Amino acid sequence: MKIINRFFAALLFVISSPVLWATNAKYESELYTLNVTYNEKIIPGDAVFARMKITTPKKKGKLETDKKASLILIQDKKAIETSPFYQIDFNKKTNTLEMLGSVPVSPWISGGTFSLKVIFSSSEEESFEFLLPVVFENREFNKETIELDAKNSAIKNDTSPERVAQIEKLNNILFTTMPSDVYALKPFEAPNPSTRYTAYFGDRRVYVYSNGKSSTSLHYGNDYGIPTGSDVKSCADGKVVMAENRISTGWSVVVEHLPGLYSLYYHMSELIVKEGQMVKAGDLLGKSGATGLATGPHLHWEMRLNGSAVRPEFFLRDFTFSEE
Repeated sequence: MKIINRFFAALLFVISSPVLWATNAKYESELYTLNVTYNEKIIPGDAVFARMKITTPKKKGKLETDKKASLILIQDKKAIETSPFYQIDFNKKTNTLEMLGSVPVSPWISGGTFSLKVIFSSSEEESFEFLLPVVFENREFNKETIELDAKNSAIKNDTSPERVAQIEKLNNILFTTMPSDVYALKPFEAPNPSTRYTAYFGDRRVYVYSNGKSSTSLHYGNDYGIPTGSDVKSCADGKVVMAENRISTGWSVVVEHLPGLYSLYYHMSELIVKEGQMVKAGDLLGKSGATGLATGPHLHWEMRLNGSAVRPEFFLRDFTFSEE
C-alpha cells in the first residue's frame, strides 16, 4: 500500500469541543475533509473512542462508502492496540460518511509516552496517516483480599472440561467484531439504580482458598451489593448473544451493543431474556442473585471492548459523541 502523505499535507486544527471531555481535530486534502472527535486522555482501564466525519466537495464527485480506517494506540513507539473503524452513518445530501473507532486502555498500564494514530485508506493505492494529540493520566486501583470457603475455592480452581469449554465459548464471543452490528450510540445506563458497590473495576484481588493457598487476579467489573431478586436491566440497546448458567459466573447474560463492545451481567438468580433476543436500554434481563462464585447476593456488571475489560462508568457518558 502506497503512503501518499503522512500528515495529509494539510493544516491540523485542534479546537475545544462542546463535549467537555472531548477534543476535535480537522485534517484536509484536495479530496477529503476529516473531522475527528475523540477523548484525548489515556487513562488505565478506560478506552479511547474516535468519531470521524469524512466529506468530499460535491464538485469532486460522490463520496464512496468503501473507505477504511484504523485507530492505533502507541506506547513508547510500539503499537499496543489496533482496531478498525466501522461505518455508523452516511448522508447523501451532505456527502458525509461517519465512522467510529475505539481501543481499550489496559488497566495494567502505569505510564509511558503515548500517541494515537489514524490510518485512512481511500483506495487500494492511497493511504494517509496522522497523529492525534493525547495526554496520559494515571489511575490508582483498590486492593482487597477475599477469603473463599470450600465451595467457592472449588469453583475458582475448577479445571473441568465443562468450565474450560464455557470460558472458550465466552472468549470467542467477546473477541468477535461484526462491523454491521451498530445498535447503541447514545450514553449507556446503569443496570440497577443502587449506588452501593461492594467491589470496583480494576480491584487487585488476592483470593485465599480454604486450603490456605492463594492467587491474585484483577476484578473486571463493578459489583452492586443488592438483594437477590433485584431487577437487572440492559445498559443499552443491543442483541443478547449469551444467556445461560455458567460454573463461575452463575446465571449470566451478555449483550452486544457495537462491533466488539459487549456488556456482561453475572451471578443472577433468574433470566428473563433468551439468546438472539433484541433488547432496548432499560429492558429487564433478569434478577440478581448469588449463583456461581459469589460470597453473597450481588450483580457483577462488566464491559468488554475488543475482548478487553473497560471501566463500566466510561460508557455512562456520551462516549460516541452523538450529541456533538
